[in-house]
Amino acid sequence: MNRFKISGIYLVTDRGLCGGRPLEEVVLAAVKGGVRAVQLREKELSTRQFISEALKIKDIVSRFGVPLIINDRVDVALAVQAEGVHLGQEDMPWDLARKILGEKAIIGLSVETWDDVTKAEFAEVDYLGVSPVFPTPTKTDTKGVWGLDGLRRIRSVSRHQLVAIGGMNEGNAALAIEAGADAIAVVSAICGNPDPFGAAKRLCEVFTRAYRSNANE
Repeated sequence: MNRFKISGIYLVTDRGLCGGRPLEEVVLAAVKGGVRAVQLREKELSTRQFISEALKIKDIVSRFGVPLIINDRVDVALAVQAEGVHLGQEDMPWDLARKILGEKAIIGLSVETWDDVTKAEFAEVDYLGVSPVFPTPTKTDTKGVWGLDGLRRIRSVSRHQLVAIGGMNEGNAALAIEAGADAIAVVSAICGNPDPFGAAKRLCEVFTRAYRSNANE
């Protein structure tokens, strides 16, 4: 499908890592630093609270032309008119989400096993979240770690854009791009950094250098 071109640094939020700072403050700093997509992930909030937070974040990112993607919750994405939703393997099936959100919605799908990858070839989604590439404390319910070799293997067979997530940071982002990632999703590298603007800016610079180098090979 790939109507939506995903490229660059993709922020996945985690308010628990923000050190008491308002999530809106961290997101604003990150988009000013250059992140190209923001996924709002909230596991603990009520539906009403989630919608309230999503509206605040949408107001921020829309000023910069950055899409808001809601993690898991198709109902919240629909309620706030977010640009899209990211689905795990246990969430609403992608085809039902597409039916509810419409053809223009961005839909991402996590793949954690090779069976997931194989089935995803038939899915009309905009990107696959390769999860996790490296071990990460922010997501402990996964079925294994792909590593760079796994990412390369997925790239060799998949028709979809790939977002690398899991343990991504300034030190390994370039390696993931070289292995076939179209975008790099980060959580703690920005949310847990005391300077989210600087962290986002440096990550974007790493991405740009690696992406250009990869394109020229």
